[in-house]
Amino acid sequence: MMKLAVVATMLVAVAYAQLPQQPIPILRLESQIQPDGKFQYLYETGNGIQAQAIGDQKPAGRDGPIQSVQGQYAYTADDGTPVQISYIADENGYQPQGAILPTPPPIPEAILRSLEFNARNGPQRRK
Repeated sequence: MMKLAVVATMLVAVAYAQLPQQPIPILRLESQIQPDGKFQYLYETGNGIQAQAIGDQKPAGRDGPIQSVQGQYAYTADDGTPVQISYIADENGYQPQGAILPTPPPIPEAILRSLEFNARNGPQRRK
């Protein structure tokens, strides 16, 4: 039980050390919410974080109305790198775009040819 208390105290101390010492001011905040499900917001903080989004409802799909959001946010990473992400979130999920996001490696030529062959010829059955 004593070990648990010591570990809990250490975790609280570490979490407290991570908190900013001064409150970060909100420099700009605008938001509008419509009864029909449309909305928009934007904000900017004193430490350079900026965000904005516009939301709307698409016509009802199989499971009802579909919420669609298009937005972007920006901040400066701990190493000083500026980060800017734009995104769409809808029935296809969250789709971010930005220079800082990892991209998949190129598909090797032999694998690409094999995938194209399979797409043209369909599944092969062994006899």
